[in-house]
Amino acid sequence: MLMRTDPFRELDRLAQQLMGPGTWSKPSAMAMDAYREGDEYVVAFDLPGVAADAIDIDVERNMLTVKAERRPVARADDVQMELSERPLGVFSRQIVLADTLDTEHIKADYDAGVLTLRIPIAERAKPRKISIGVGSGHKEISG
Repeated sequence: MLMRTDPFRELDRLAQQLMGPGTWSKPSAMAMDAYREGDEYVVAFDLPGVAADAIDIDVERNMLTVKAERRPVARADDVQMELSERPLGVFSRQIVLADTLDTEHIKADYDAGVLTLRIPIAERAKPRKISIGVGSGHKEISG
């Protein structure tokens, strides 16, 4: 049987063990993707093994904060752990949102360990056509 090793993965695992799990005062980072899809800005966070009730999402002005906690699974007293690579503790990510996003209408879904936030783009930020009047200096903005 061949075993492939990745030295960077091992280094990351060792660093996680030395630093210990994330705490509420010093949380670990969580992986995320962010992209625009039509008239929405989508942010997806990887949170495998985290219960939905252990996720906290806050928006204050234009600062979005996502915190989650992966708790240890209760095991019987006679269980002897052979390998433990899945990090436990608190994970957090803060994102500064542009003023062009509508933070009043954020939608959050959690499925298969992925938290997806959909943030609509504000009406004032959408492209609009400006017509120019001839002679009278009349200008009209249409949305």
